[in-house]
Order: sequence, then C-alpha cells, then structure tokens
Amino acid sequence: MPPTILIVEDTQSLAMLYQSYLVPTGVNTLVANDGASALAIIDKIKPDLIVLDVMLPDMNGLDILAKLAPDNFPQVVVLTGHATKEMAIQAIKLGASDFLEKPVEAERFRITINNALKIKDLKQTVTKYKNTYENGRYFDLIGSSKQMQSVYQIISSASVSKATVFITGESGTGKELCARAVHQASNRADKPFVALNCAAIPKDLIESEIFGHLKGAFTGAIANRLGAAGQADGGTLFLDELCEMDVNLQSKLLRFIQTGTYQQVGSEKVVNVDVRFVCATNRDPLVEVEAGRFREDLYYRLHVIPIELPPLRERSTDIIEIAEALFIKIAREEQHPYKGITEDVKRLLAQYDWPGNVRQLENVIRNILVLNAQEWIDVNMLPSLPQSSQKEIPNYKPNESFTHTKIQEFEELPQIESDIKALWLAEKDYIERVIKICSTNIPKAAALLEVSPSTLYRKIKSWEENL
Repeated sequence: MPPTILIVEDTQSLAMLYQSYLVPTGVNTLVANDGASALAIIDKIKPDLIVLDVMLPDMNGLDILAKLAPDNFPQVVVLTGHATKEMAIQAIKLGASDFLEKPVEAERFRITINNALKIKDLKQTVTKYKNTYENGRYFDLIGSSKQMQSVYQIISSASVSKATVFITGESGTGKELCARAVHQASNRADKPFVALNCAAIPKDLIESEIFGHLKGAFTGAIANRLGAAGQADGGTLFLDELCEMDVNLQSKLLRFIQTGTYQQVGSEKVVNVDVRFVCATNRDPLVEVEAGRFREDLYYRLHVIPIELPPLRERSTDIIEIAEALFIKIAREEQHPYKGITEDVKRLLAQYDWPGNVRQLENVIRNILVLNAQEWIDVNMLPSLPQSSQKEIPNYKPNESFTHTKIQEFEELPQIESDIKALWLAEKDYIERVIKICSTNIPKAAALLEVSPSTLYRKIKSWEENL
C-alpha cells in the first residue's frame, strides 16, 4: 500500500503544485489549508509523512508539530518562505526530519520526501528488531553471533512482505525455528503456521497431505481432509525438505504458488487461499536442479529471499548461550533440579565441532539431565563425543560408561587421483560398514550416525537405483 502524505499549505496553488511534484512517485496525497483541518486529518488518517508550512492562517505550523503524539510520530518536513536558523533548530528539536525553504524545485522536493519515507521505514524496522531481539534471542532462535544477527535482520526485513523465504542449512541447524520466526515476525503471526516435512510422507500420500482430499478419492480416504494448504489459509505454509518432493508433484506446487489456487484430490472444485510460503532443505538446491530432481522454474519461483543458516561450528560464540537455554528448557520438561554448568563443561561444549548441530547438542543435554540428578553439571557427566570431530581439549576425560561403538579407520585415504572414488560411494561404504557392525539394526546404526532411520532407508534405496 503506497504511503499517505499530508500537505499542510494555506496557498491553494502551492498545495496543488506540491501534489503535482509527487504524482510520479505514486504516493497518496491529502491537503489541509489550515491548522485545524490538519490536526483533524492527522487524528483520523494518521499519515506517514506531513509536509508542514509554518505560516498558517489560524496557527503556527510548529504548534502543530508540538501536538503530534510521540507514540505514533509521522515524518515531518517543515516548509517555509521565512526560514531562520533558530526556526530550523526548533523544528528539528520538535521532531521534524527535514527543513525546506520556498520556493522549492520539483526534484529537490521529491528527493527530500523520498529520504524522509526511507527514514520512516528504517525506524520501523529497527523498532521491530529491538522489540523481538533481546538477550541473544529472536523469537525461538538463540545466538548473538554476527552470523545470526544477519539472519535476524533478513527475517525482520522480509516480515513486511509476502515474498517466499527459502531456508538452507545443514541438518539440525534450526530451519523450522527459523521458519516459525519468519511467521511470527510477519503480520500473519495470529494466523496458522502449518509445517509439512516432505521427506517424512510417502510419495503417494504427499499430494493429499498438501492439498487435501475428498472422501472416497482413494483407498483409505474415509473422510474429507482439508490438507496443509487449506489449514494455512491466511497464514504460513512451511515445506521442509522440499528437495525430497516428487518431481511430478512439483508442477502442481508451482501452479499453486503462482495462482494461489489448487484442487483437492478427487475434486474438480478450485480452492483459492492466501498463503505465505517458507521452504527449507539441507541439500544444495542448485545441485538438485542440475541433477534433474528439482524443477528449475520452481526453484526460481521459491528462491526469492534466501536465508542460509550457519552450522554450529561456525558460530562457536553462540554454543554456550544455546546450551544454557536448552539445559533450562529440558530440565523443566524432565523436572530436573538443574542450577548450572561448570566452566569446564562450558569449555568442552564450546570447543567441540557439533557435526549434528543444535539437534545433537540438545540430545547430549537431555542425555546428561536424564542420567544425572545433580544440580550442577560437571564434565564427568558428559557422554563420550565422537572423536573424529572432537578438537583436542586438555585434561578432558569422557565418562567411560557412555561409549560409542568404535568403527575401524577406513583404509588409507587416497593419495593419488586413481584412488579417489565418488563421494556417494565413500558415504555408501561407510554407512554399510556401520550397519554391518550393528548387525543390520538400522535404527541403531542411525542413532550412532545421528540421523533418522528414514534417512538411511532412503539412501539405501537410492544406491539400489544407481547400481
């Protein structure tokens, strides 16, 4: 919606001239010829900016400036043909953002108005950011590092728009929390936030999960189902692990995004909804596009405001903030008498790489609190962490009661080009070795590898297709 500008000018011809100056900018303009009319319009309309003449027939323009409510103060450009240094200083002290002398050229007038509107937008962004970012937290996201402050700023800037947000990052970095923050920072915060994990739903059911179905549309459809798109009407639809979506369904999703309309499975009726899309993936979407697994047109349709969440190892200053918040949260859930962690524990947590990111950190903290009832958490209570990612920590001795299955070292790493194998084959060899050590117990292997069992099943299936 274009901003509204009130021009307070008692000379009708000048008021019309200023309006004509602003026609190319597309703003809405209102005119008041005296102070009383101006105050009535300000009270009723609350304009974004006021062009305020000082010499009015019924009062001084600076008196109007002094009466403006401080909690909803618009941008004000003071305009006069009798400027003095003292008047300019007084206008600025009363809250005016700029001061112009008559006569004013069109270009100068437009530039001044445009700059004042930019300052207003910046003030609103900063105010919103201050209100939501407090003590290293931005909604449910935690971290004071520069990387996370950059993420918070992008979310705050994107909050006023309906533009699609595309979140990328390693598994466990908090992509869903980021998506929720996008929703909570927007003007849709009081509407539904609906999350759908595209990797966790069987291929033949995902269309129904997104768009819903009618009773009897397929075997097992015993009742009408609204679907995520219908549930999110007016709010935000979060599609997690988007790159896992079947290519055939991607075309229907593209049409839904372009038109805002869809059809339920088994129905010919077109449903229209107002949905803001937020998507996420732990894969490189461009690699998926090049491999033909993700539609290029869908990628460019969705990749409007990208947010890349940094892995925990790149934001080590945030680790203790996150850990302490998680200790408090999980202690409350587990009714644990937790009071704090020692400096040795802080040092250990901060120096570990956390390949599983925040999710791994949360699992370790829950392990500690469930298995140790003490109020203060010391280093001997920590489970053993995989040494392949463990930085050298002096005087650290892990609790021997928590040991992971030891996986023998791979054969010597490649030394020449002919020894190098494809990354997916190296991953395949490693995972198959872990599964063998676990006596083909895939859930156990997944736990040791800190991934979900569905991830391993999916990889095994893809290997079968590639071989």
